[in-house]
Amino acid sequence: MSESRLFSSFVMAGYECSSQRRGDGRRLDLQASSGHAKWVSQDYARLAELGIRCARDGLRWHLIETRPDHYDWRSFLPLLQAARDQGIQVVWDLCHYGYPDDLDIWRPAFVERFARFAGAAARLMVEEGITAATYSPVNEISFWSWAGGEVGYFNPGARGRGQELKHQLVRASIAAIDAIRAHMPDARFVQCEPLIHVIAGTQRAGDISRAEGYRLAQFEAWDLLAGRQWPGLGGREAYLDVIGANFYPQNQWTLSAGKILRGDANFRPLAGMLAEVHHRYRRPVLLSETGAEGDERVPWLDYVATQLAAARARGVCIEALCWYPFLDYPGWDDDRYCPAGVFGYADGEGSRASFHPLHQALQALGRNPELRR
Repeated sequence: MSESRLFSSFVMAGYECSSQRRGDGRRLDLQASSGHAKWVSQDYARLAELGIRCARDGLRWHLIETRPDHYDWRSFLPLLQAARDQGIQVVWDLCHYGYPDDLDIWRPAFVERFARFAGAAARLMVEEGITAATYSPVNEISFWSWAGGEVGYFNPGARGRGQELKHQLVRASIAAIDAIRAHMPDARFVQCEPLIHVIAGTQRAGDISRAEGYRLAQFEAWDLLAGRQWPGLGGREAYLDVIGANFYPQNQWTLSAGKILRGDANFRPLAGMLAEVHHRYRRPVLLSETGAEGDERVPWLDYVATQLAAARARGVCIEALCWYPFLDYPGWDDDRYCPAGVFGYADGEGSRASFHPLHQALQALGRNPELRR
């Protein structure tokens, strides 16, 4: 029985590392507020009991580069060293919505600085003895361009500039990939984007066209990176490596009429959505984020696992499933307690109580030969 070719285990632990500035100016730092930054060694060690040997985690650029081209790695080295000590393969997010305060994201300097930062991170990893890491350069270009460029939800707080921001983030991702490959030619890259489905809810041609436009927009970031749209941005097929598909219970909706939830006749099966992505790009696929809250966690995992098996039966190359986030966390907008993880908040010594039903379900999933082969 063989393991996944790209990742060390089929189940992956996703550690929330968002670091954006909210619309009110407050900086979020989910690695700190979840306790993961402080207790990373214990968090990684805890994965062994689940048979998990890989994770998604991130670098906090805003802490590392507080002045141009000067890097303070103290916030990152404990994570890197803990992963090495515990034998955890990590997909490293380089920019999970956050960036240094002195940067204007709209200017060429943003792309240039990000590339230098990415290259410096790769150089550091090589110096630490890691010669072939996996990176997610810019997390969720599509969502960020909407949230930060279209509706002003978080940084840069713009409205009506979503497409412009999307192009800028694609440029930054391409530049980062080039900079990393200069130091680490064997690096791999996961481009994580939300997987969505949108329907019109009416028979009006205009609504149908608008809904389909929203749905097809989920592919734009990948198409731009591959040079299939706007090739002047520098995209080429070589920049599209592993497809990272993020999928949650709320990722489907009817135009102007709310969410389509699992169990609704209009809810599109995940297997079909993954098959469409695979047919379009012919790349390996990582389900790079999936999860639910409260008592919905185990039913959602069961649904997703069944759909991944169905997708594989249709020839889709599914490499792994990342439960995200792996730790309970305070909500972005109101600090509410979000019971979405396998483990809860840490106590004063780094111990975390597990949500036992999900803990057991993930153990069983990791042993499933149909998903590990």
